[in-house]
Amino acid sequence: MPLWKIYHPAGAYTPQEKKEFPGAITRVYAAAPMPRFYVVVIFEEIAADSLYVGGEHHGSFVRIQIDQMARTLPGPVIREWWVNKLDEVIAPWIKDRGYDWEFNITEPPSDLWSLQGQIPPPFESAAERRWVRENKATPTPRRKAPGQPVLCARCDERVSRSSCPRSGAGASVRRQGHRAA
Repeated sequence: MPLWKIYHPAGAYTPQEKKEFPGAITRVYAAAPMPRFYVVVIFEEIAADSLYVGGEHHGSFVRIQIDQMARTLPGPVIREWWVNKLDEVIAPWIKDRGYDWEFNITEPPSDLWSLQGQIPPPFESAAERRWVRENKATPTPRRKAPGQPVLCARCDERVSRSSCPRSGAGASVRRQGHRAA
């Protein structure tokens, strides 16, 4: 999902603008194509006396934090293109209104993400195309999870065989969550 947290001066956006701005953000991701419901936008109003840049009060500054776990950007050329594209998307609501701004993009691991109890399907898979078409998370076949991790009873190191390479061949192993007697 792209999660956008927009920190802005109090009163910067009307309720109607708070509908239009996320619509523009969603359209750029939907063009990927990506399910529209992946896009989440949160507006956070900042009190006039609570925004500082470089240690100085700055009443006309917008800060955006973007977490993009649905896709990663491969390489510097695509990353630069994407940053420029997002600057174009936000311009009518920020630059064109005279606000100063900055944003950053993080790419958390997508394998630690769930929507309505569903692990999102792989990029461009039939299941993802269904999610795009239906604009909602629907059940997908679960990937087979690995067996329960095994830990060394001496050092709690994860091991995949019957002995721990760190504690030595004589160390016993136990299933995670169960202490050896």
